[in-house]
Amino acid sequence: MEYQAGSYDVIVVGAGHAGCEAALAAARLGCETLLITLNLDSIAHMPCNPSLGGPAKGHLVREIDALGGQMGIVGDQTSLQVRMLNTGKGPAVHALRVQSDKLAYSRRMRDVLLAHPRLTIVQALVENIKVEKGQLKGVITRTGAFFEASQVVLTSGTYLRGRIIIGPAMYEGGPNGQQAAMNLSGGLRDIGIELGRFKTGTPPRIHRRSVDFSKFKIQPGDKVPWRYSFLPTESIFWGRNPEKQVPCWLGYTTAHTHEIITENLYRAPLYSGEIEGIGPRYCPSIEDKVVRFANRPAHQIFLEPEGWNSDELYIAGLSTSMPEDVQYDILRSIPGLEKVKLLRPGYAIEYDYVLPHQLSLTLEVRQVSGLFTAGQLNGTSGYEEAAAQGLLAGINAALKAKEKDPFIVRRSEGYLGVLVDDLVNKGIKEPYRLLTSRAEYRLVLRQDNADLRLTERGREIGLVDDERWQRFEKKREDLEKIKQLWHETVFSPHNQEFQEVLSSVNSTPAKGGLSAEELIRRPEISLPEIKKLVDVRDFEEEALEEAAIETKYSGYIDKQLVEIEHFAKMEGHLLPEDIQYDKVRGLSTEGRQRLIEVYPINVGQASRITGVTPADISVLLVFLEQNRRGGKDNAS
Repeated sequence: MEYQAGSYDVIVVGAGHAGCEAALAAARLGCETLLITLNLDSIAHMPCNPSLGGPAKGHLVREIDALGGQMGIVGDQTSLQVRMLNTGKGPAVHALRVQSDKLAYSRRMRDVLLAHPRLTIVQALVENIKVEKGQLKGVITRTGAFFEASQVVLTSGTYLRGRIIIGPAMYEGGPNGQQAAMNLSGGLRDIGIELGRFKTGTPPRIHRRSVDFSKFKIQPGDKVPWRYSFLPTESIFWGRNPEKQVPCWLGYTTAHTHEIITENLYRAPLYSGEIEGIGPRYCPSIEDKVVRFANRPAHQIFLEPEGWNSDELYIAGLSTSMPEDVQYDILRSIPGLEKVKLLRPGYAIEYDYVLPHQLSLTLEVRQVSGLFTAGQLNGTSGYEEAAAQGLLAGINAALKAKEKDPFIVRRSEGYLGVLVDDLVNKGIKEPYRLLTSRAEYRLVLRQDNADLRLTERGREIGLVDDERWQRFEKKREDLEKIKQLWHETVFSPHNQEFQEVLSSVNSTPAKGGLSAEELIRRPEISLPEIKKLVDVRDFEEEALEEAAIETKYSGYIDKQLVEIEHFAKMEGHLLPEDIQYDKVRGLSTEGRQRLIEVYPINVGQASRITGVTPADISVLLVFLEQNRRGGKDNAS
């Protein structure tokens, strides 16, 4: 029996990483918000890797923070170890990775949610989205509770018709022993939403005291106390003292490991045909890696701590859905794990997802006004992609509830824009993972300047508070002061200290006067050398690093800014909301079909839709020009 349980401006279904960001964004923007979760004790849970970041993913966390989101702050507060990756490469691909205490992360995020006065949290299972005469009305739970709202953000992760697979053992369920949402998929199909089926997996967890660490190589954290947030955060475990960080450990599979897997492939659900869903190409299972890279003698694995006071270790690189007895044999074939104790077996999980070509760039489902989807439900993988989508969907649900203009991040503005643009325009055939190679403007979209790119936009919509804004303005002012200082500081060729610094890094001796600005553009000169010659003690390290990058790569950055300007012009060619593509003459058959599916808002977006050719874009530009001139309508 259905009963009225409450009315809200915005309802968020699911309290994973997407749901937490969506609910906080909506509440912080002034909406009375309801967050519905399957389990109050599993809010912001990390069912897979207990870490945040890495290439492109770390960029996303900084963008979430720059916009006023929460993931970066909680990630910093609960970190066990920090490492900056790809430091031997250019600044475009530098990426922070933070190992987290997964229980502390979940509790800290839950505390933030519970403390917000406009946010209510309820434990329930949503079984249907209520739509009447094309209008979204709210959601209905398994117990018959009807929660009313005109804006709903669905962030159900991998729970829709979830099926756990461990060898021959298959049963309904969500990640980490949670219940699955078995009926909501049918409700989504009933309102015209097309679903697909994906698969992901996770490795076994083992007991720390059963490991012989002498056979592994220690992987300590960096000596620099890196952080995600642009606010002054620090770890509750090691503060600002990197020496207290918890290490990870590097090991390798063996030929014997590969023999065990090969001999048992007939029992692997991935190869026996039991798994229906398509898995992630960039995070394959160990059985898949052994088959695909048959000539490789060993594969890396990492033992990663799950918590500050926990004896549970996560084995990165060993994702599997093999039978439990085979998992024991695989583990014991790895040097250092001969006496291993298995705490949780690895498993695969199949789940339904929403085909993302049905979404707009705000993550609103085009068929149902007011319904937004975010996270793994949209076919992505990773906590970071989920949280970024949740933030965007929550912002737009709140803005729509207040009848304000939507918030869209262009792919020239952030990795969040690249992520959403790819999902909507290109479609997906496997779980989507964000990569730096997907961003054509990645030298401009660096992790260090995420605040300069997005904080002002977050302030405009009301998500960036006064403290964050004041710190942002100071950093922006300091950047200009630093650049001006370097421009005005000129070294004489007779300056012995100056020449000694050049010699120390094998840089060509200066024959004439050279400014600090010119000096730092030399490839072999970095910030430490400049610090020896110019007094910059009044400035924070973050501003100095950013000024150095912008100065050293200014020529390349300027070229990308020209490309972005051309991109903006294409985005400026808006397509009519009532355009009828089936009547536009000259479009290719496939182009017309894809344009009708995606319904782009401008020519720039249309040009990035898979199946739309340059010739189709030319047709659209001619169509727009004819409309502008008031000539004969090409669509008539």
